[in-house]
Amino acid sequence: MSAVAHTQIESFLSSPGFEAALTNDDGLAARQHLSAGRPIYFGDPRYPEGLVKKYPDGRKQLVAVNSAGEVSIIRDI
Repeated sequence: MSAVAHTQIESFLSSPGFEAALTNDDGLAARQHLSAGRPIYFGDPRYPEGLVKKYPDGRKQLVAVNSAGEVSIIRDI
């Protein structure tokens, strides 16, 4: 990634618009993904060792993502 792209990403992540979107998230995008048959990923403070992967059928797994973007299952939750 170029230095310019990195700066743009950091700028976006610290922007008031991004902060507002996080603060006012109503979960619509997550519900849309699940209803379309795709899993979603999210952080949960109860599981600091990984991310939660939730499937459309309601199953959940704790997963880890390595630097290459590969997902590995830690355990079912």
